[in-house]
Amino acid sequence: MNAGQQHLLDLYRAAQRGEAAPPAPGTHTVRTAREIQQWHHFRAVVTAPADRLPSRLRRAVRSTATALLRRETGLRRETGATGARDGAAARVAS
Repeated sequence: MNAGQQHLLDLYRAAQRGEAAPPAPGTHTVRTAREIQQWHHFRAVVTAPADRLPSRLRRAVRSTATALLRRETGLRRETGATGARDGAAARVAS
């Protein structure tokens, strides 16, 4: 059942019960969209800069990158592995 059919059914029920007819589908769409937009503007003003999405994403990427780099350098230290440049330099020097 689509929105038009549901609206016709609601109109019929309202007429049978003697109630006011419901609004047609899409009547308040523009108003609702405007209210949502105003809410987002309000939240942008009220929210602290550090809690906004771009800042949170930046922090998440930075902390993930830092954790990966620390883990990678920690593995190198534990295993004694060297990078390709270090190994190539060691071969040339010997």
